Amino acid sequence: MDEEYQGKTAVITGGASGVGRSMCELFARQGMNVVMADVEAAALDAACTALSSQGLHVIGIQADVTSPESMALLETASREAFGNVHILCNNAGVGIKEAQRRIWTLTPNDWEWGYGVNVMGITNGIRAFVPGMLAHGQKGHVVNTSSGNGGLASMPTTPIYASTKAAVTSISEVLHYQFLMEGAALQAHVLFPGPHLVNTNILSSMRNRPEQLRDDDEPVAYTTMQSLAKASGIKNMQLTEPEEVAERCLQGIRCAPPPKGWNKNGCCLSSPRSKRSGSNLCGSVHQPGITSL
Repeated sequence: MDEEYQGKTAVITGGASGVGRSMCELFARQGMNVVMADVEAAALDAACTALSSQGLHVIGIQADVTSPESMALLETASREAFGNVHILCNNAGVGIKEAQRRIWTLTPNDWEWGYGVNVMGITNGIRAFVPGMLAHGQKGHVVNTSSGNGGLASMPTTPIYASTKAAVTSISEVLHYQFLMEGAALQAHVLFPGPHLVNTNILSSMRNRPEQLRDDDEPVAYTTMQSLAKASGIKNMQLTEPEEVAERCLQGIRCAPPPKGWNKNGCCLSSPRSKRSGSNLCGSVHQPGITSL
């Protein structure tokens, strides 16, 4: 239990599995009220029941991050359940069936789905929650989940995923500057899970792909990190567990230095780019963790 966060409210998208599920549990164990949001109803119900049965303050709300209307409803429901929101984790993301395909063979539906979840999911979360977080004026955090793949450097086998994560990092940097310009008590963060591939089910994201954005029934090359390793000929591949990523995320929020502000000439007094090339209080972009912009 952490007195600083006891009674505060956190909303986590993609909360029913993987890193999001671990965030929900960890934050709730600090005494926070947690809103677990996910598009997958059955997984959401199971995860929420498992945590709430332990006496943790967790509620589950089905939400589609690609829909501005769904995210607006999530914000209203969160506020009605627990009051002011203090931490928003835009964590929902998908892996697209692209690893064994060339960029010129990817379809408009592939791009629309990938960008709809991984990029518009971030912006829809910001649009839905940040106005209320600014209005209540209390200290708060917006954490956007990026990836070393794209957020830092791009792997040649995942053009959609990598480019979406590059966008997430850029959006987060702009959000950082704009919070400073507003003199807000909010801070923007980028979460780079790692240092190894994270042991989640993101490779089976096709289970949640909308019918209208499906092109064919071609099976994916692999659906687990273990099958990826086998298909790639990698032996003894190291994996990072979601619980470790969640711990790094919370550590980063705790250690984030207060924003230095925006000077009278309109210049930011701290540089996100310089922090990305060096280190912050809780780990650098060269290590697993969260970069506080």
